[in-house]
Amino acid sequence: MSSAPIQIRGRGAAENPPNRFERIEVVADMDAYDPDEPGPRTVFLRDPARTLIVKNDSPDVSFDYGINPYRGCEHGCAYCFARPTHEYLGFSAGLDFETRILVKEDAPEILRRELSARGWKGDAVGLSGVTDPYQPVERKLGLTRRCVEVLAEFRNPVAVITKSHTVTRDADLYAELARHDAAKVFISITTLDPELQRVMEPRASTPARRLEAIAQLAEAGVPAGVLIGPVIPGLNDHEIPAILAESAGAGASFATYVALRLPHGLKELFTSWLERHYPDRRDKVLNRIREMRGGELYDSRFHARGRGEGVYADHLESLFRVARRKAGLPERFEPLSSAAFRKPAGPQLGLF
Repeated sequence: MSSAPIQIRGRGAAENPPNRFERIEVVADMDAYDPDEPGPRTVFLRDPARTLIVKNDSPDVSFDYGINPYRGCEHGCAYCFARPTHEYLGFSAGLDFETRILVKEDAPEILRRELSARGWKGDAVGLSGVTDPYQPVERKLGLTRRCVEVLAEFRNPVAVITKSHTVTRDADLYAELARHDAAKVFISITTLDPELQRVMEPRASTPARRLEAIAQLAEAGVPAGVLIGPVIPGLNDHEIPAILAESAGAGASFATYVALRLPHGLKELFTSWLERHYPDRRDKVLNRIREMRGGELYDSRFHARGRGEGVYADHLESLFRVARRKAGLPERFEPLSSAAFRKPAGPQLGLF
């Protein structure tokens, strides 16, 4: 096996590390890999899910429930904290996460059934809490849009997190929900540097397109804001003021941030990514992360895992607060409202 760092075009990971739940490991012969050839193709698999709404027990997240039409994400973000969730499916957190995408084809029908249940009271849901609901295949399948159509019919509040300009396709639905204070869209912007974005988030929208998404959503009457996530010490942390200023200029009405999280095997995957793309920054980045995580690369404790602790974490918090104030963005954003939630009776033809 070659010891030289391998890079695969259009992919964030370059390997499939062992699944922590599996005894058998498949080891690819990377010496046979030709960097001039296209990387592995994405395979889409049917996910025979019976439920869609999942309860969130993390106090770090502002909503108690989440829905995910897809599992795995073709955006291929090198840092994605959701990568280890693919191991529960028998896959790897590496290339498998971005090339083996599970599709919940019946998600809209399941969602309708669960919103119609007697015990459901219209609580806000997050779309998506694990993988991006507007990853590339959504342009073809429209699965997320069909779920949002159901949410709009029930007037069920929803908070969306995405890196994709495709979310603007559904601005009509979010605008309808926003009339009842029942929709917010967080556009995740990690960097304004197109080159850094290309290698860190190879199949996500460019920074310019994400700013365009904020502008288009705001113009449509949809409350749109920016999530700077994740902040990676020594890599993109210095961009916090610029990202906030550009987002506010595009029409963002709120902002927040999260620090890099490296659970389970993601620590090794992200370290490998640094060695491939930014070997000169590797030690600085990892040492800063340890400084925020009590000497480790990951701290799983609630609250601490989202922002970190220590002098450097306090510095990031101060930098964000000052930059947010200069950008004219509020300290807090209004919660979503369930006041307009309803359960339509009988067959529905849809609102649109």
